[in-house]
Amino acid sequence: YVHCHSNNRHQDLLGALIPNPRLLEPDVLRTMLGHADEVDGIMDPWLAERTRFEIVQEAQALRLPFTEVLQPGDVLDDAHHRARGSFVEIDHPGAGRITQPGAPFRMSATPWQTGPSPVLGSANGAGWLPTTRGGSATQPRPAGPKPLSGVRVIDFTNAVAGPIASFVLADLGAEVIKVEAPNARPRVAAGTAPLQPGAEDISYNRIMLYNELNHGKRGISLDVARPEGRDAFLRLAAQSDVVVQNFAPRVMGNLGLDYEGLRAVNPRIILVSMPAFGLDGPYRDRIAYGPGIDAMSGLSHLTGYEDGPPMKPGNFFCDQNAGIHAAFATLAALRHRDLTGGGQHVELAMIEGEFQVLADAYLDWTMNGRERMRAGNAHPSMAPHDVFRCQGDDAWVAIAVEDEAQWRALCDVIEAPALTKDPRFASAPSRVTHRGALREPIERWTSARSHYEAQQALQAAGVPAAAVLDALELLADPHVRARAGFEYVDVTGVGATPYPRIAFKLNGTPVPISKGAPGFAEDNDYVFSTLLGMSPSDIESLESKRIISRVPLGSEH
Repeated sequence: YVHCHSNNRHQDLLGALIPNPRLLEPDVLRTMLGHADEVDGIMDPWLAERTRFEIVQEAQALRLPFTEVLQPGDVLDDAHHRARGSFVEIDHPGAGRITQPGAPFRMSATPWQTGPSPVLGSANGAGWLPTTRGGSATQPRPAGPKPLSGVRVIDFTNAVAGPIASFVLADLGAEVIKVEAPNARPRVAAGTAPLQPGAEDISYNRIMLYNELNHGKRGISLDVARPEGRDAFLRLAAQSDVVVQNFAPRVMGNLGLDYEGLRAVNPRIILVSMPAFGLDGPYRDRIAYGPGIDAMSGLSHLTGYEDGPPMKPGNFFCDQNAGIHAAFATLAALRHRDLTGGGQHVELAMIEGEFQVLADAYLDWTMNGRERMRAGNAHPSMAPHDVFRCQGDDAWVAIAVEDEAQWRALCDVIEAPALTKDPRFASAPSRVTHRGALREPIERWTSARSHYEAQQALQAAGVPAAAVLDALELLADPHVRARAGFEYVDVTGVGATPYPRIAFKLNGTPVPISKGAPGFAEDNDYVFSTLLGMSPSDIESLESKRIISRVPLGSEH
């Protein structure tokens, strides 16, 4: 898997890896995506002469984020995961000795304990279910402060996974302070929100991805690589509860901001580290983004069509998963600190967080010796289980039939009762075998209707079905709007902007989004003056040394 980030450094290094003068030409470097076919044509013959392991070794030596595309069986046999004990052996009362993923994160003070899954029915009558105290569990209570009110988090993260972890904590009420370098690089990304009429045009405050991932936070600029900047960071850590960081393992130690350094100024501090492959092991210093981790976990191998190659999942799958895991681990560490008074170091290796999602594929290999392959939308025991074309441009409805009653109901709705008498479709296994023959009769019906009309008719008959919605349709969808799936937050220079709401609701402590993302360095005065007690001359000195900045250094504003 090859990931050349928009960072020009990665693009320059691609030319160092593959000796072709076109990969060093300014016009190619400026618009690498616009030259994708040409770049692919240069890379393909070079790649064809090397094994995937040779390619990754050469690229990683240049700090290029190349990773192998592995199958689940390859993952289980990988020396890195063996060295870290990423998979554990469990004695299961029904299945015997099995190998399964270990902890999704590791906590220095509260080690994870792994046990076998329960045998079906083993807890019947055991009285283990919790009882409700103080009234009905569904009875609304007066709203109080957000759950993490009073908790201060330093967000020292970049890319996607780390900011997701900290915005979840912000949504839950923590004061999250985003630390950025005093330059524009961290905010460089594709996609700038439209400028609100009459507003000042400050483009670096309108980066859509940045604003989505950093809503609810405060923001400062600080160069922690300089002694004065490091000192300011440590003084802030002394007044904080959590530091979240997702840099390569060597970075925090090089800066003197590792767990030992932070604990020296604050024994109660919780450090949450999110390395790609962990803080130790053979791949400790590998560089990778979320899609590269998807490739090395087996997810990319399983993504795609039966007759096609492995594919990149359509979104930041690994990053979203790691961010939520890290936020949950932070809550557990805060709970432990409430009980004991002690902080700790939480390590979330992003790839180990993803192992939990793919556990069934690993177990299929270890228990059955079966390597799963790409299957598109097909399901091993359900058919139809696919998306079907509807009336309109690129309009689809998803249908999943799981039993005979739903199959008969589907045939009634699409006015094709003869299908129930066809021996090819007489049972679920037979329908799976002949699933390709189901598309034409089903699409004959769906293609004459809109995707919403198809969804409504099928749902009314008890057939699991859903219209496939694009982003604009999601914003207008009646169900999403009724549940406030998006909250509109005012963004300076942009206006009311829809943000996805956190995916759960709390009846006693609602967690609405408090604010949009911070403008660059907009909370410098609050942090450096109010929290750290610096004088105006102290702050001016840091600015003159370019250790902090009011605007990104090198920008026009």
